[in-house]
Amino acid sequence: MFNPFEAFVGLRYVGAKRRNHFISFISLVSMLGIAVGVLALITVLSVMNGFQQELTGRILAMASHADVLHEDGAVGDWRSVAEILDREEEVVGVAPYFRAEGMLVHEHRVHAVVLRGIEPEAEKTVSLVAEKMESGEFSGLAPGEFGMIIGSEAARKLKVASGDTITLVAPQATGSAAGFLPRLKRFTITGIFSAGMHEFDSGLALVHLDDALLLFDRAGPAGLRLKTADVMQAPRIGREAAHALPGQYEVIDWTTRHAVFFRALKTEKRVMTVILMLIIAVAAFNVIATLMMVVTDKQGDIAVLRTLGAGPRSIMKIFIVQGTVIGLAGIILGVLGGVWLAENINAIITAVEEFLNVRFMSPDVYYISELPSDLRWQDVAVTAALAFLLAVAGTIYPARRAAQVQPATVLRYE
Repeated sequence: MFNPFEAFVGLRYVGAKRRNHFISFISLVSMLGIAVGVLALITVLSVMNGFQQELTGRILAMASHADVLHEDGAVGDWRSVAEILDREEEVVGVAPYFRAEGMLVHEHRVHAVVLRGIEPEAEKTVSLVAEKMESGEFSGLAPGEFGMIIGSEAARKLKVASGDTITLVAPQATGSAAGFLPRLKRFTITGIFSAGMHEFDSGLALVHLDDALLLFDRAGPAGLRLKTADVMQAPRIGREAAHALPGQYEVIDWTTRHAVFFRALKTEKRVMTVILMLIIAVAAFNVIATLMMVVTDKQGDIAVLRTLGAGPRSIMKIFIVQGTVIGLAGIILGVLGGVWLAENINAIITAVEEFLNVRFMSPDVYYISELPSDLRWQDVAVTAALAFLLAVAGTIYPARRAAQVQPATVLRYE
């Protein structure tokens, strides 16, 4: 596409001294502008990937990969169903659960929660709640003792600790001589967990499955929670496992249950990508300005090349080479800087915090107190490719103007 003559002249123009030093300064600014844009985009995408990975991990530490629900709303012989599901090769954990809503009351304080009835030993195979305990023991949930494990935020709002008693107000009413009254049951706080997600720390309470079924007068759990070998394949694995069961079952996987949340993260990532690409676009416009000034500065050289036999297409290619090299140099600098910054951003933030004696993300305020980063080479490649396309596109108009220079007009007064 480019012969050695065009490439040689274009590269010479990149490093050649110019009569107007302002042009050299603009060329440097254009290069640095592209580098800063690429660096910022790679770093921001890596940080957003890190936050997404961190939040996904915290959600899946408490939520199952997939839920298998019976069409009747309850699984009668759940143990036999669990055995069938456990035989599936890609299912690594199965646990029954019951879900209801209620109000926790302690003294004059009231707090709404989602009540989840669980089998403690089976629950350990599908979630990491046993590893998130701040106080008490996860195995302290025993049938018939009406113990409860609540999140740290709920405990703080209700001002309770392990060993305290609390009243659960269930929305399911019971008939009496005085009319219909809500069901009340006193529970003992046997433990407090901290998942690092406000949704769970504030709004989730765990009780033994037998106690939940007895309180709400149900024959069996609402469904079975699954943990799969590959979380990204959970929708497929859940459907295949449900097909092996007798009867009609519905599968709700984690991507469906938290679809709005993850869709919002993807939308935010796309918007940030577009915004930061505008920085690279501005730098590409600087390349246009640089090349336009170079064309004006080198009109005499262009005229001489034309008289020596160089055609308009060759002149265009010379300036395309020059602009592309400027853009490519900025992209290389940006990629190297962005990769280094993405890999070391947490250490850099820590050093800045120590130097300024401040804490940007205090653990008392933020659930994620560190800046996570997940560098993905696919993002780096896409960023570099888009920046390269913008840089090359920015050379076309100045190159066409250079090709339109008339040798006779320029050399008339030389």
